[in-house]
Amino acid sequence: MPESPRRIIHLDMDAFYASVEQRDDPALRGRPVAVGGSPQSRGVVAAASYEARAFGVRSAVPMARALRLCPQLVVVPPDFARYRAVSQQVMSILRSVTPLVEPLSLDEAYLDVTVNLWGEPLARTVAARLKARIREETGLGCSAGVAPNKFLAKIASGWRKPDGLTVIAPERVERFLQQLPVEALWGVGPVTAAKLRAIGIEKLVDVRVTELEVLSRAVGSMAEWLLRLSHGDDPRPVEPHRPWKSISGESTYAEDLEDAAEMRAELERLARRVATSLGKKRLCARSVTIKVRYADFSTVTRSHTQPEATRDADAIARRAVALLARTDAARRPVRLLGVGVHGLVGDHERKAQVHGRLFGD
Repeated sequence: MPESPRRIIHLDMDAFYASVEQRDDPALRGRPVAVGGSPQSRGVVAAASYEARAFGVRSAVPMARALRLCPQLVVVPPDFARYRAVSQQVMSILRSVTPLVEPLSLDEAYLDVTVNLWGEPLARTVAARLKARIREETGLGCSAGVAPNKFLAKIASGWRKPDGLTVIAPERVERFLQQLPVEALWGVGPVTAAKLRAIGIEKLVDVRVTELEVLSRAVGSMAEWLLRLSHGDDPRPVEPHRPWKSISGESTYAEDLEDAAEMRAELERLARRVATSLGKKRLCARSVTIKVRYADFSTVTRSHTQPEATRDADAIARRAVALLARTDAARRPVRLLGVGVHGLVGDHERKAQVHGRLFGD
């Protein structure tokens, strides 16, 4: 007998940070709200209410531009401690139906409800009950997508925002895929979408009829994965203890940095903050990456990888500072600097690797 389809839910809180602010301050309800940094200090929008989105205000937009788009915008500084507390409340509600909950961020998560603690066979019913409980217990709205896999469930959750509930039943998958643009593919942003359009791929299903060699020239190692997704095939399980893949920190500066010594000091500060995070999570990293955004908003990244993972703050800081020499920062004003670490391993894995090198295991 063929295996029965999984029942996956992707649940996404609606305008989460802004909605928490509107919930807690009645004066903000019904008004365009942006959570983020001050426009005077080059802050950016972290979240925008739906009233603000009607004016084109979106996350990652510079706050100064957001105010030009919407002069009546109310700017609220973020309160992440409060958002984390609400997120924990939401995740607890999700875990009341299944232990298979994979948080993606404070405001979204996957659930596998194929078998669930409520004994409910219909994933649509599970999603509707979760939405109602979250509304009742937190006063906040959310949207949910139900599908046979994670890829489709995430698309579905954004289909009818806010307060949406979209179900893609197995028999409707193909019809649903036929209407999607190429940007719907997981991992395809504006740059990759432009590469795909350059070879004649406009819709998601166009990927299927493109020769793998042609696709590989356009998107490299992503080609086989995109081909699989274009058929609606995504075998990734819901991972309740998803491992950390990277840790990073960055700063945007009120005035452009032009002094190389100041840039090096900033990178060292950010690197030490990242190293502290590694220590708290008992992780080590093989790769160090820096991000440099110039005054004209063009952005470059540079990375260095070594075989042995570390969380030594001095070592990570030295590598981050050394990477600055591989950019044009000495000749161009810089508005943002960032440091990230990748190739993360836990303490036990690192010790095993060291033992293997020392003793030839």
